[in-house]
This record gives sequence, structure tokens and C-alpha cells, in this order.
Amino acid sequence: MNITIYDVAREANVSMATVSRVVNGNPNVKPATRKKVMEVIQRLEYRPNAVARGLASKKTTTVGVIIPDISSIFYAELARGIEDIATMYKYNIILSNSDQNLDKEMRLLNTMLGKQVDGIVFMGGHITQTHIDEFKRSPVPIVLAGSIDPSGGVPSINIDYRQATYDAVSYLIEQGHKNIGFMIGPLNNPINLEQKLVGYKDALEAAGIGFQEEYVIEGDETYESGVEVWKKFHDMEERPTAIIAGNDDMAIGIMNGAQDEGVSIPNELEIISSDDTKLATMVRPQLSSISQPLYDIGAVAMRLLTKYMNKEEVDEGTILLPHRIEYRDTTK
Repeated sequence: MNITIYDVAREANVSMATVSRVVNGNPNVKPATRKKVMEVIQRLEYRPNAVARGLASKKTTTVGVIIPDISSIFYAELARGIEDIATMYKYNIILSNSDQNLDKEMRLLNTMLGKQVDGIVFMGGHITQTHIDEFKRSPVPIVLAGSIDPSGGVPSINIDYRQATYDAVSYLIEQGHKNIGFMIGPLNNPINLEQKLVGYKDALEAAGIGFQEEYVIEGDETYESGVEVWKKFHDMEERPTAIIAGNDDMAIGIMNGAQDEGVSIPNELEIISSDDTKLATMVRPQLSSISQPLYDIGAVAMRLLTKYMNKEEVDEGTILLPHRIEYRDTTK
């Protein structure tokens, strides 16, 4: 039999309003009364009905999180930051995996809204006009984490990807490299097309090095694509002496492919990756990588969302966190 708030009130000989105040942590309850109500709650094993509470308060204290791939170390770190801050502010999380499929993303958005979530943290590579239109129609606030709305209208937390790529390429140029390959992620992602690729070109231009289109090869962010792209670099008449990779998985594919063919790293080929996940220090040689604070991106995104949900004042909805480059064994 489901125990209700009425049962607790009757057993404790108090009003339902008093039980509600105890359950919700309202301080305006006498200590003796609070103790008596808590004893009854424990004895009857009463569990507050979240749906009923949500209907009464018009809040469910639940946040939807839509993530492309929970098995990815990159997104798992982001999700951990989101979850920790959600717990701190007493929000529950509904986590869904979208596979970066537009139809599934739209379906998940509508499912989350149907469950009356108070807000949504969205992570996805390719933010289209369809996404933006759906975000604008949302009755609850939405914040992007590690994703960019090209129009700038949706609040987001990221690093300055353009500057980070510029810094990495500039370092390799300072090391004497002129033939610098770039294995970039999918170019339908504005982070790659409008941020990272522009930073790569800017660094070359600043050093007076001509841009060579064949040195930019698109990958799908997997280890396997890194292995395949290395073969393309290897077969070039003038192969790169250094390579920037869009993420750690692709960088490891490049590195292993090169080493399998006897290429010495970093003596014959220097590599700088991006993201600096745990993989960067698990491989040998350890990867030099652009380090972005993945946990912090998730945590700040969730904190920003709490401000929107609670109608607090927000000074800036587009936030860039600091980055750095961790130089390890794939660079000299």
C-alpha cells in the first residue's frame, strides 16, 4: 500500500502542512514536532511523491541532460561536473544518450519537456537552425556545455577553441615546423569549422606560412579514423613533420599508425592533441594536448542553468573558461 502524506499526518497527529514543511526542510517547525514527524516517516517508510510536489510547486527539481555519447571520456567528464553541481543544488538528473542524431535529439528534447524538467543541459556537435528553433520554443531554460550556438543566442560554456588551436600551431612553428597537418573533427560542427580551423589558418598566416588545403583532413573523432588519416599523411609527397589532432582518440590513431611504420615520435613527427582526457597520459609516449577543463565546463553550465531556473540575475550567458597546453612526450 502506498503511504501518503495524509497517513503520516494522521499518525503524527499533525497537519499535512506541517508534514510538508518537515519534508521540504522548512525551519518553521518546532524541533520536537520535527523529530516526531521524522520518526513516523521512517517507521511508515514514506517517500514523498515527486510528481505531486512538482504539480504543487510548478517545479520538479529535475534537470534533463542530453549527451552525445556517455561512453566517451570527454562527455563523461562533462557529465560528472553537471551531476555534482546538480546534487549540490538538490536537483535530480535525467541523462539521455543522443548519438548526435538530429531526430533523436529532437525526440529527447520533447520527452524531457514532457517530463516537466525545470531546465536542460544540452551537448551536441552540430547545432543546427532546427536545434535553435526548438530551444527558443522551450518553456524552460537551456544551456549548452562544450557546444556552440553559431547565432550566439543560447547560453553556452566553452573554451576559446580558436585561440587554443592558434597557440598549439604557433608552438609547432616555433619548433621549426612548416608542414603542419591538421586532423580536424567533423566540419559540420561550428567549433571545428569556425573556431579550430580559423585558429589553425591564423597561426600559419601570422608566421608567413601558406595554407595547404591537403594538410587539413576531416576525421570522425574515432581512433580508427586517426589510423586511416595517418595513411593519407604518410602517402603525401611532402608529408607533415607535425600534426594537430582534434581529439585524443584521433591523435592516438595517428601516433600508433606512425609508430607501426617506424616513425620516431617526437624526433620525426610531433603531435599535439586536443581535450586532454585521461587517454593522453595512459598512452606511450604520453600525448601533448590542449587541455580544457571538462569537469568545470559541465559544472559551470549546471550552475548557470540554476541561475536561469531560479530567475537570478545573469551577467553573461556566453562563458569562455581558460585553457592551457600540456606538453608531454609527443613534442620536443
